[in-house]
Formats: sequence, structure tokens, C-alpha cells
Amino acid sequence: MVAKPVPGRTTAALEGDAVVLLIGMRVNHFWAVSHWLPVAAAMPRMLRELKKDRARGLLNHVLLTASPRTYYVVQYWESKEKLYAYATAPDALHHRVWAALNRKERQGRTRGHVGLWHETYVVPQGSYEAIYFDMPPFGLAAATGVLPLDRRGRRAADRFAYRPAAPGAPDAPQR
Repeated sequence: MVAKPVPGRTTAALEGDAVVLLIGMRVNHFWAVSHWLPVAAAMPRMLRELKKDRARGLLNHVLLTASPRTYYVVQYWESKEKLYAYATAPDALHHRVWAALNRKERQGRTRGHVGLWHETYVVPQGSYEAIYFDMPPFGLAAATGVLPLDRRGRRAADRFAYRPAAPGAPDAPQR
């Protein structure tokens, strides 16, 4: 199903900190398929596992290609605690995949054939803003919901300054 554009200008509905994980791989030697294919296949399996168990904390993800060699996923998480919990959970696929990769590395079987990387960002409220124009929910907005832009402020400075209203108070941008 293709998401339909939301007319006009919108912003992400996130309140609180944004937790963003960039994680990816680089194929260093295309001919070494047996080394990089299991790594490439593991990420979609982990994403399916996380989608089935929303309580683990993954809100949304976007798969991207940086080049024919480099692939990565932008992931949005409920909290860094839930991200860490998934990464270390013995019952999670990530734990098994990471253990297998570490075993292969110790045996010298993966060295140089595939590169792995990740970057994790915890962005405090007031240090991010988002705007989408005639877009389907995307990125942070797909993870947290879409709001009309005016709910958070028409200018970037207003969206950066937004703070949620106290419970029971009207929701309006703080200026």
C-alpha cells in the first residue's frame, strides 16, 4: 500500500527526545557473497521481528542505499533504553546475529569482506524540528505521527522552541 500525501505543511508529532539509530553495511568485496549476504539478510529479519513486537520500542525505519556498496537503515526508537534492551536481549535475533558475526571475525572469516557501522543519536527536545510539504508521513513523522505545522509553529525557530503543554492545558507552540 502506498501512503498518500498529506496536503499542506505538516510536522512530526513527537514530544520528548528523539532517538535515532543509523545502522548499515558496506560490501567491500562483491565476489565474497558468502560473507556479506548473511549480514545483508539479517537486517530485514531483525526489522520484521521488531515490527511484530512493537513493545521492543522501534517506532519506524527507512531503508536507504548510499551507493551500490553501502546500505543503511534509519531507525526511530521510543527510547535509548529500549534500543539498548533490544541490542542485548538474549531472546532477540540481534543477539544471535551479533554473536555469530563475532565468532566469524575471531576466526578471521569476515575480515575485510564486509564493513559494518552504526551511529546513535539521542536528540533532546528543543534540538530537532521537522517540516513536510505535501508528503506522506515520512521519517520522524511516520514514526511519531503527523500534525499540522501551525500546531508547532510556522518557523523553524518556533518548532525548536516547542514544549508540550502541561496536562489539561491547550497544546500550542511556546514562543
